[in-house]
Amino acid sequence: MANYEEIMMISKDNYMYAMIRSELAWVLGEENVSSDDSERLGHSIDYYWIPEMWHDRGKTPPAPDFIVHPGSAGEVAGVLQIANKHKIPVIPWGGGSGSQGGALPIYGGIALDTKRMNHVLNIDVKSLTVTAETGINTQHLEWAVQKAGYSTMHFPASIACATLGGFLAHRGTGVLSTKYGKIEDMTMALEVVTPTGEIINTLPVPRHASGPDLTQMFLGSEGTLGVMTKATLKIHPVPEARKFHAFLFKDMHAALAAGAKIMTSRLRPCVIRVYDEAETAKLIKRVLGIDKKGAYLVCGFDGPLKMVELEIQLACAICRRENSEDLGAEMGQSWWDNRYKFFYPPYTFQLPQAFGTLDTVATFANIENVYWAMKKTVAGNFPQATFIGHFSHWYEWGCMLYARFIIDAPPEDPLAAAALYNKIWDMAIRAAIKEGGVINEHHGVGLKLGRMMKDLYGPAFKVLAGIKASLDPNNIMNPGKMGFEGI
Repeated sequence: MANYEEIMMISKDNYMYAMIRSELAWVLGEENVSSDDSERLGHSIDYYWIPEMWHDRGKTPPAPDFIVHPGSAGEVAGVLQIANKHKIPVIPWGGGSGSQGGALPIYGGIALDTKRMNHVLNIDVKSLTVTAETGINTQHLEWAVQKAGYSTMHFPASIACATLGGFLAHRGTGVLSTKYGKIEDMTMALEVVTPTGEIINTLPVPRHASGPDLTQMFLGSEGTLGVMTKATLKIHPVPEARKFHAFLFKDMHAALAAGAKIMTSRLRPCVIRVYDEAETAKLIKRVLGIDKKGAYLVCGFDGPLKMVELEIQLACAICRRENSEDLGAEMGQSWWDNRYKFFYPPYTFQLPQAFGTLDTVATFANIENVYWAMKKTVAGNFPQATFIGHFSHWYEWGCMLYARFIIDAPPEDPLAAAALYNKIWDMAIRAAIKEGGVINEHHGVGLKLGRMMKDLYGPAFKVLAGIKASLDPNNIMNPGKMGFEGI
């Protein structure tokens, strides 16, 4: 039997290509297997800038050979068994909204589109959990939970276009994460199809002493360790009140100090965001109409009205002690009402600009050093780039930096543009790691940042590689991503 590397070099007329397609159709039905050029192109570009640029410059991106649409974990298992037999790469695909190239079919193979698995299976109003298939659109999941009188409290900017599985695969987050956590904090249990085609379930609760937590092992694995097909998440009562307040600080240092004090005082904000002076001048001005110099901070609290009023009073007192300008509740509410505008035209960055989100996370002791190291690296080595940043997800111990670089006129030659883009990432992320940051906080690793995984983990990366080799002996699952080997 010819191996897949040989099949890839042969046209669709090759008899083995036809045989593999027939096997997939036997498992899924002919209508759920496609190799149309339009669908292949649609599954060859995600929100990673390089493939978008590549296509924009008239180049042909690598495409999957087949697109399959399984409707159950059993059908996913059948696909993976076929892929193992023929040693064909399998790339799980949700909404295609990832920014790290994690779903790109760089070796061809099978794009496993999960969107037929889009059902809410159970809402448990006693335990406050929801169980759903992972191909469900995140907004649709939220609407279903809201109809039952609750909320997932998972409100990412990509809520309208991303699937639940995509957030699980990349440890994604939403705007209320400071109180309700990231997706890994919300997840109770998973159903997973392993690379060899076995259907397994992790333990039904996330807190136990029954050995290592398998749920957390699969979260963030970006399709390299299997396919997550079902998840049980926490849900929450809709709060009685949610209120916001905004301040303007003389500089980012003062705003960060106020935000850190709110967290270390163990108040429980649902939101804190601090925008540096550059982003306040560039985006806060355009979106919210605040035309002032300084660093903008917004904080929000939700829950019972009396508790919200007390907590926001205490948080405001902390901010005022940092010699800030009180912008009031109205300017805080304006941020909440317009929170998604930052990520959509005409406010977002788009081609022909080159842009990237250099997000990272660190402790309060390190985060400001991380910011300045990244800013100085970009400004000092790439004068054509603008560097802006905000701090959008906060923890008891630190916060996340959502830094971005923008180049208005990148090179026209696609190879030169890609080289410049990768060099900025290389230098800026390695500067963050040196100061105590990590590769990424909630967008994942994918293809874009895989080369840095050994820098971050050092000898510990061998443990990750060993888990990958044990679960996926034929290396069919999303090869070449997260620093793992290609085919």
